[in-house]
Amino acid sequence: MDLGASGNGSLVTKFVLLGLTETPALQPILFVIFLLAYVATIGSNFSMLAAIFMEPRLHTPMYFFLGNLSLLDVGSISVTVPVMLRHFVSKNKIIHYRECLSQLFFFHLLAGTDCFLLTVMAYDRYLAICQPLTYNTRMGWGKQKTLAGMSCVFSFTNALTQTVALSTLKFCGPNVINHFYCDLPQLFQLSCSSTQLNEQLLFAAAAFMGVAPLILIIVSYAHVVAAVLRIRSAEGRKKAFSTCGSHLTVVGIFYGTGVFSYMRLGSVEASDKDKGIGILNTVVSPMLNPLIYSLRNPDVKGALWRVLTGKLPPK
Repeated sequence: MDLGASGNGSLVTKFVLLGLTETPALQPILFVIFLLAYVATIGSNFSMLAAIFMEPRLHTPMYFFLGNLSLLDVGSISVTVPVMLRHFVSKNKIIHYRECLSQLFFFHLLAGTDCFLLTVMAYDRYLAICQPLTYNTRMGWGKQKTLAGMSCVFSFTNALTQTVALSTLKFCGPNVINHFYCDLPQLFQLSCSSTQLNEQLLFAAAAFMGVAPLILIIVSYAHVVAAVLRIRSAEGRKKAFSTCGSHLTVVGIFYGTGVFSYMRLGSVEASDKDKGIGILNTVVSPMLNPLIYSLRNPDVKGALWRVLTGKLPPK
């Protein structure tokens, strides 16, 4: 245990991240797997951004928000995976206290913005399908920038609050984190001072940034489903459900993993289940999002074909 003197007692200045496995033979294999996943995620999300930028038919509010989601996915995987890759090829599993706080801050900043952005995307689908006559005026360029900016501001405020509150805790030892990145539940378990206030702040954040957005998404899609079912054309219903289905799949993955992670605050020991959920949240979800949004969308697939091949898509 690496301790540093501070005041009258010895406080932890470094943590040890155990990572996904302590088996040396598995670490080179996992390094290759997660390196490929990282490269694929960065490549697919930047390809999505390029497609949205280059294809005039994708210059709509829905794809503006989808482009922002791609940027968040790049940021999310870049906060956690490079540290994990470094630890796979090094015997030094140490992460310094300030580096740990920085990782925590950016993780919550990006995840929180994701929460709000998914809500904004649901609101956009509600306006497009339920209020089509006023959609262009109610979701103009200024409104899009405002909604995206407010998502960032709210998330920044929460991430800063959680990080500052955590920095007031004392860590006297042990300093071993049974995870592959720094997050609140694992750090609460290591603190030698009371975490009651921190847990209350996290609960309030979960209500404001998790439960409230989820309720708004459900309400928006309840109206959307009712409106789609009134469409007489089968082709029209199919097109509406295809865009909404992609978004709901992403929402399900994001909220499913988030709820599991933060409902386990009372558990004494971190388990391998937490690591598995962490992989889904920080690696699998950002890697799958571009695929989910493009799989049933001919406009996106055509634009991606142009970006990747430089040719018009085959008809």
